[in-house]
Order: sequence, then structure tokens, then C-alpha cells
Amino acid sequence: MKSPVFAALSGAVTVIVRGGASEKLINELSGREIETWDVKPLPNGNMEMSLTVKDFFRLRPSLKRTGCRVHVKRRYGLPFLMVRLWRRKWFVLGFALFMAVIFSLSQLVWDIEVKGNVKIADEDVLNAAREEGMYPFQWIFKLPKQDKLSAELNRKLPGTSWVGVSRTGTKISIEIVEATQPKEQQLLSPRHLVSTADAVVTYIYAEKGQPEVKKNDRVRKGQILISGIQGGQRVVSKGEVKGIVWHEYNIEVPLVRKQQVYTGEKKERGYLYFGKTAIQLSGYGKAAFEDAQVLTEFDPLTWRSLKLPIGWMSEKVLETAELEIKLSKKQAASDGIERAKRDILAKNGTGTVILNQKILHEKTDNGKVYMKVLFEVEQNISEELPIV
Repeated sequence: MKSPVFAALSGAVTVIVRGGASEKLINELSGREIETWDVKPLPNGNMEMSLTVKDFFRLRPSLKRTGCRVHVKRRYGLPFLMVRLWRRKWFVLGFALFMAVIFSLSQLVWDIEVKGNVKIADEDVLNAAREEGMYPFQWIFKLPKQDKLSAELNRKLPGTSWVGVSRTGTKISIEIVEATQPKEQQLLSPRHLVSTADAVVTYIYAEKGQPEVKKNDRVRKGQILISGIQGGQRVVSKGEVKGIVWHEYNIEVPLVRKQQVYTGEKKERGYLYFGKTAIQLSGYGKAAFEDAQVLTEFDPLTWRSLKLPIGWMSEKVLETAELEIKLSKKQAASDGIERAKRDILAKNGTGTVILNQKILHEKTDNGKVYMKVLFEVEQNISEELPIV
């Protein structure tokens, strides 16, 4: 027969029956209403069966009458489990305490992230959240409902059109959508558009104001390009003027470039971290590297979708060395010219086009290449000049 439903709760044993009349023992136990199961014959005339602990202590009279002996093969069930746990009570207590600490830590707010804000300072958002009871190391179950938090933060933070609050594990995210403010119309006084450099005009478009030059005209720095006096009235000149400007650069490039590289040697350290505290468990000793770079990785414990504030932190100390790369004269000159081009584009804004370049002078001295280069550039050449 099958094991009784509550056998594991009351405790059960599996015994080996030796000698005597085992069949007679089974019949007698059945007559005394001692329930057995998993009864099966074994070699040498032995027999194996299972019964409850309570019935095991009622076997003695039947064993005497049938001349059988029993040997306990296995004990199982709740009573035996409790005995084993009691023998290891300090281990069980420590494990239970550890799980209680982990569960408690997972019920705390460990980090609050603010995103989406541009004009509103993070401190203002965090202060408003604190007033609503939302701050690091606060119990999660004490937090108000998220829709209520969103509404209160939206009310307390001027300049927001929407505030969303969401929680992922022990981290809370506050997403800000700032209200679009109408642009303030700047009051401009009448002004000219004048040239920023000596140039040859390649393009002119006057949206407002009187154009004073035309395409292919050579202009001087400070010369009026679009006048702010139109039809006898003063206006705010608007428009775009492009021209060819010549930029002269003195370039100096070393023939040996120094670069940091990894040597392949490394030292690893391991830490058990808890919040912002880390305890080193492996990789003791100082890394004997003259130059090194440290890379850190975090592997937090997870429970379902929750990331707990405890886990393993690995730290890799990678040895670096300074590598010297020798450049040819041609490579050094090319690098210097490219660097000058990037500087021209950065200084003169979008729409700038480098049309041509000419090396006026070049020499090599003391491990460096010296050049004087003239760049022909098409760029915006207009700037505002108020009319006094």
C-alpha cells in the first residue's frame, strides 16, 4: 500500500525484518491494526517494510511471538527533521537571521534617481520628495502611493507639467517633464551687420536691412555688410553673409607620440559590499605596478526582479605602460594639419567649409615638425553692431 498522507508529519521508519516467520508477522500486524506499507521481500528470506514511529514501538509483542528481529534502515518525517535542526540550532539561527537581514534590507529605499529635469535642480526635487517621506533608508511600506506622490511633487515643483514616480526593487525613479515656457522676446536696438574679418563675399542674404556689399566684393574687418538704416529708418538688421577668409596657423608636432597601453599583467581583488561599505575577501597585497588603471564591476544579489544592496564587487588592477610611437615627417605634418582644421571648424561654427590649404614654411628641428600653413575657409563673416 502507499504511504499514509500524514506519515511525514508524525514520523516514519523503514525497517528490515530478519529471521522468524515474516509472513506471520505481517498477518499479526494487520490483525492488530498496525499499518505498514512498501512491504517487499529481500534475499535470504528478509523483508523490508515501512511504518509510523508510533506503531514501531508497538512491535515488541509481535516480534516475540513470531521470532523476528528488526533493524532500522531509514528514519524520516518531521520529528526527525526537528531533531537534526536542533543539533544544528546555531547554524539554523544564523541562517534565519541572515535571511531576516536580507529581507529587511530589501524593504528599504537605497537610491533615488532624478531624470528628465533641465532647469529644475536635483536638490529641489529631492527636498520636495523628502517632505513627502521619500528619502534613502526609508521603509518602502511607509511610502505613500505612487500616484499621490506624483501629484504632490507636481504641485510642489513649479515649472513641471508632469512628475512620475516609479520603483524598481530598492531604487526609486522620479521622472520630470518640465513645462514649456514661452520664449521671451528680446528687445533689440537698431543695429548693423558688419564683417568679422577681411574676406571676399561669396553669399549674401538680407532678410531685414539694406545690403551694402555684393558677391565677390572684398571687405575689411568691421565694414558694414547689411545696414540697419533702411528708407531713412533705423531697423534691426537680419540676414546671412558668407565669405572666404584666410587663416594662418603655426603648427608644432612631435615626431614621437606617447600612448598608454595595457601590458597584460593584472591583479584581481574581491569584495563583499553592503550598501556603500565593502569588505575585502580576496586579492590581498599591493599591486607592484608602477602605472595602473583600476576597473570595478558590481554583481548584486537578486531576488526575483529586485536588486538587493548587497553583492560581490570585483576590482581589476591592470598594469599600463607608456608606449612611444615614432611618426614619419609626413605623418606628423598630416596630424598637425588635421588638428588645425578641427580648431577652425570648432571656432567658426556650422556651415564652415575648408576650401584649400597651403604650407608656407616647414622644417624639422629637435624632434619636432614646425609648419606655417595658410587655410582658405568659407565661413559666416557677419556680426551685430548696435547703432549708437
